[in-house]
Amino acid sequence: MTRTLLALSAAISLAGCISFGAEPPPVLLTLTATARVAPGATLSADPGKAVTVLVPRVSQALATNRVPVQASPTSIAYVKDAQWVETPNRLFQQLLSETIESQTGRQVLSPRQYSMDPGIRISGQLTRFGVDAASRSAVVTYDAAIARSEGAAVETRRFEARVPVSRIEADSVAAGLNEAANQVAAEVAGWIGR
Repeated sequence: MTRTLLALSAAISLAGCISFGAEPPPVLLTLTATARVAPGATLSADPGKAVTVLVPRVSQALATNRVPVQASPTSIAYVKDAQWVETPNRLFQQLLSETIESQTGRQVLSPRQYSMDPGIRISGQLTRFGVDAASRSAVVTYDAAIARSEGAAVETRRFEARVPVSRIEADSVAAGLNEAANQVAAEVAGWIGR
């Protein structure tokens, strides 16, 4: 009994000393689509006309919840106390899907619904999603690929938006990246809609 009580008291006293990771920032960042589908809207698509937006590929620098800063052509840092609620490629895919559905009126399927009727497929790589320190701007670059139907030629296009940021701090950077991501998403939606 004494040994059990000693072990329990030692475990309780150590509980305050053990940390399994860095302290989380005060808030987590996210993206918000400026073009949104109205609540209660019902969309349907003829066969082959739905849109499927796949999660963009990213480099290792973006495969994290942190916000990268291109400090020089050969070095990357991260914004202090800035952390996404989810990885940027997943946040961008959600924003892009919402924007496409809102602006084109086309039904957008998630990758999990892909087998139902993939229709138009959009994939690509998010090559930049962070801050350029030299120009003090939030930069979003998306290399998109679209297959308009099964067996059709694949089209590719690079989209990029730059938004000035006043400070390289979490709030300013998040607002700039949200604006830049929405600009890119609107351009992609326009490309698809033609």
